[in-house]
Amino acid sequence: MKNHYRQIALVRLCRLLGVTRQAYYQHFKSGQNKRVTNHIVLKQILSIRKWHPRMGGRKIYKMIKPFLQHHTIKMGRDALFNLMEDNQLQVIRKKRKNVTTNSYHRFHKYPNLINGYTPQRINEIWVSDITYWKIDEGYVYISLITDAYSRKVVGYHVAKNLGTAETLQALTMALKKIENKPSRLIHHSDRGIQYCSTEYVKLLQDNNIQISMTANGDPYENALAERMNGILKGEYLYEYAVSNLTQARKIMDLTVKLYNEERPHMSWDYKTPESVHALILKC
Repeated sequence: MKNHYRQIALVRLCRLLGVTRQAYYQHFKSGQNKRVTNHIVLKQILSIRKWHPRMGGRKIYKMIKPFLQHHTIKMGRDALFNLMEDNQLQVIRKKRKNVTTNSYHRFHKYPNLINGYTPQRINEIWVSDITYWKIDEGYVYISLITDAYSRKVVGYHVAKNLGTAETLQALTMALKKIENKPSRLIHHSDRGIQYCSTEYVKLLQDNNIQISMTANGDPYENALAERMNGILKGEYLYEYAVSNLTQARKIMDLTVKLYNEERPHMSWDYKTPESVHALILKC
């Protein structure tokens, strides 16, 4: 009897809407399928965000596209953005600023050799910078060296102070990773005392690396290095609760690995820095 009344109610509803019962059922089934599809895609987005907690929508779409194709899910970029927005998964950038550069010192300052120059290969220009990271014990400082062509982090070090000896460890790491010695390599940085110090300059010169520095401490003259600071901190490091230096170094190891090997880069048609670096090495 209940089914009979349900059928009557359905007929009346279909008449009211001006559709057939078949069209109604198809619409209902379509809605159900869409909810299931959205649930599957959301789970995949969250699995990416587990390791890349503040990755933007464009990069997530590029990473998730093979998954969608494999499961024959038709979802364009705009639909994915809408799904993320509906589920509060948009990224809101956080702005933080602190000073880690002391350019008022007695050491020699070098001219800018890369102004207006675009690298044509890996290990042609390395950009360097030092940034801070607030953890439970206080501030720690990250020295970064990035290959300007592939955007790969080639050297890094986390320390409790801004000493030259700490910054040198990032450079030492980068030098150890060079497989084929380049004919010309430029190291570009700001005019910080660490980069101008006798020890740092000597290690560069001993390896026939040319020294380049920002002309007036303008961050735009070292834009890529500044951008790298923002990516690693804004998309990864700020998402972790870190108690001490040991934990900070482990998280930094993980972050660099995720950035180099998994995070798509827009400047390279969403290839990862590691894949670009490796491809050039094979050529």
